[in-house]
Amino acid sequence: MARIESPDQIDGELHKMVLTSLDDDLAQEIVTIPLAGKSAIADHMVIATGRSKRHVGALADHLQRKLKEFGIKGVRTEGQSSCDWVLVDAGDVVVHLFRDEVRSFYDLEKMWSAEVTPVSYAPNQRDPSVLEPNA
Repeated sequence: MARIESPDQIDGELHKMVLTSLDDDLAQEIVTIPLAGKSAIADHMVIATGRSKRHVGALADHLQRKLKEFGIKGVRTEGQSSCDWVLVDAGDVVVHLFRDEVRSFYDLEKMWSAEVTPVSYAPNQRDPSVLEPNA
Protein backbone atom coordinates (compact mmCIF):
# COMPACT_ATOMS: atom_id res chain seq x y z
CA MET A 1 0.00 0.00 0.00
CA ALA A 2 1.38 3.43 -0.94
CA ARG A 3 1.99 5.87 1.84
CA ILE A 4 0.30 9.22 1.21
CA GLU A 5 1.99 12.14 2.87
CA SER A 6 0.11 15.30 3.67
CA PRO A 7 1.83 18.69 3.27
CA ASP A 8 2.15 18.88 7.07
CA GLN A 9 4.08 15.60 7.18
CA ILE A 10 6.39 16.70 4.38
CA ASP A 11 6.91 20.11 6.01
CA GLY A 12 7.70 18.50 9.37
CA GLU A 13 10.23 16.19 7.77
CA LEU A 14 11.82 19.08 5.88
CA HIS A 15 12.15 21.12 9.09
CA LYS A 16 13.63 18.13 10.90
CA MET A 17 16.11 17.50 8.05
CA VAL A 18 17.25 21.16 8.09
CA LEU A 19 17.81 21.10 11.87
CA THR A 20 19.68 17.80 11.66
CA SER A 21 21.86 19.05 8.79
CA LEU A 22 22.86 22.19 10.68
CA ASP A 23 23.54 20.22 13.86
CA ASP A 24 25.62 17.61 12.00
CA ASP A 25 27.70 20.43 10.45
CA LEU A 26 28.32 21.96 13.90
CA ALA A 27 26.25 25.13 13.48
CA GLN A 28 25.98 27.06 16.73
CA GLU A 29 22.97 28.58 18.52
CA ILE A 30 20.35 26.95 16.30
CA VAL A 31 16.98 28.59 16.86
CA THR A 32 13.71 27.87 15.08
CA ILE A 33 10.80 30.29 14.97
CA PRO A 34 7.43 28.74 14.12
CA LEU A 35 5.63 30.94 11.58
CA ALA A 36 2.73 28.68 10.56
CA GLY A 37 -0.47 30.70 10.67
CA LYS A 38 1.43 33.88 11.52
CA SER A 39 3.21 34.66 8.25
CA ALA A 40 2.82 33.70 4.63
CA ILE A 41 6.59 33.60 3.97
CA ALA A 42 7.18 30.17 5.51
CA ASP A 43 6.09 27.76 8.22
CA HIS A 44 9.48 27.81 9.98
CA MET A 45 12.38 30.23 10.20
CA VAL A 46 15.64 28.68 11.31
CA ILE A 47 18.53 30.86 12.47
CA ALA A 48 22.03 29.52 13.10
CA THR A 49 25.55 30.81 13.55
CA GLY A 50 28.75 29.69 11.86
CA ARG A 51 32.20 30.19 13.38
CA SER A 52 33.64 31.95 10.32
CA LYS A 53 32.80 32.97 6.75
CA ARG A 54 34.13 29.63 5.55
CA HIS A 55 31.95 27.75 8.05
CA VAL A 56 28.83 29.75 7.08
CA GLY A 57 29.53 28.99 3.41
CA ALA A 58 30.02 25.29 4.14
CA LEU A 59 26.78 25.16 6.16
CA ALA A 60 24.92 26.70 3.21
CA ASP A 61 26.57 24.39 0.65
CA HIS A 62 25.84 21.25 2.63
CA LEU A 63 22.27 22.33 3.33
CA GLN A 64 21.64 23.02 -0.36
CA ARG A 65 22.99 19.59 -1.26
CA LYS A 66 20.80 17.87 1.33
CA LEU A 67 17.72 19.83 0.23
CA LYS A 68 18.32 18.67 -3.34
CA GLU A 69 18.69 15.06 -2.15
CA PHE A 70 15.46 15.52 -0.16
CA GLY A 71 13.71 16.45 -3.41
CA ILE A 72 13.26 20.18 -2.85
CA LYS A 73 13.57 22.02 -6.16
CA GLY A 74 14.16 25.70 -6.76
CA VAL A 75 16.04 26.40 -3.53
CA ARG A 76 17.10 30.04 -3.59
CA THR A 77 20.07 31.47 -1.75
CA GLU A 78 21.30 34.99 -1.13
CA GLY A 79 24.57 36.22 0.34
CA GLN A 80 26.78 33.28 -0.46
CA SER A 81 29.37 35.51 -2.12
CA SER A 82 30.27 37.20 1.18
CA CYS A 83 29.13 34.50 3.68
CA ASP A 84 28.42 37.01 6.46
CA TRP A 85 24.69 36.28 6.21
CA VAL A 86 23.37 33.56 3.92
CA LEU A 87 19.66 33.09 3.36
CA VAL A 88 18.52 29.66 2.15
CA ASP A 89 14.87 29.66 1.05
CA ALA A 90 13.52 26.12 0.88
CA GLY A 91 9.88 27.17 0.66
CA ASP A 92 8.23 26.17 3.93
CA VAL A 93 11.53 26.50 5.80
CA VAL A 94 13.65 29.65 5.53
CA VAL A 95 17.17 29.41 6.96
CA HIS A 96 19.36 32.35 8.00
CA LEU A 97 23.04 31.51 8.52
CA PHE A 98 25.17 34.20 10.17
CA ARG A 99 28.62 34.92 11.43
CA ASP A 100 28.31 35.76 15.14
CA GLU A 101 28.87 39.52 14.84
CA VAL A 102 26.38 39.85 11.99
CA ARG A 103 23.74 37.83 13.85
CA SER A 104 24.12 40.06 16.90
CA PHE A 105 23.79 43.18 14.76
CA TYR A 106 20.58 42.16 12.95
CA ASP A 107 19.05 40.26 15.91
CA LEU A 108 16.26 38.59 13.91
CA GLU A 109 15.02 36.74 16.99
CA LYS A 110 14.20 40.05 18.67
CA MET A 111 12.48 41.39 15.56
CA TRP A 112 10.23 38.32 15.37
CA SER A 113 9.70 38.00 19.14
CA ALA A 114 6.74 40.38 19.08
CA GLU A 115 4.95 37.92 16.80
CA VAL A 116 6.17 34.50 17.91
CA THR A 117 8.26 32.79 20.55
CA PRO A 118 11.59 31.42 19.24
CA VAL A 119 12.61 27.98 20.43
CA SER A 120 16.15 26.70 20.79
CA TYR A 121 17.21 23.47 19.15
CA ALA A 122 19.26 21.16 21.32
CA PRO A 123 21.45 18.61 19.53
CA ASN A 124 19.94 15.75 21.52
CA GLN A 125 16.42 16.79 20.41
CA ARG A 126 15.97 15.36 16.93
CA ASP A 127 12.17 15.83 16.91
CA PRO A 128 11.28 19.52 16.32
CA SER A 129 7.73 18.90 17.57
CA VAL A 130 9.04 18.67 21.15
CA LEU A 131 10.97 21.94 21.17
CA GLU A 132 10.34 24.10 24.18
CA PRO A 133 9.95 27.92 24.02
CA ASN A 134 12.86 30.00 25.28
CA ALA A 135 12.42 31.38 28.78
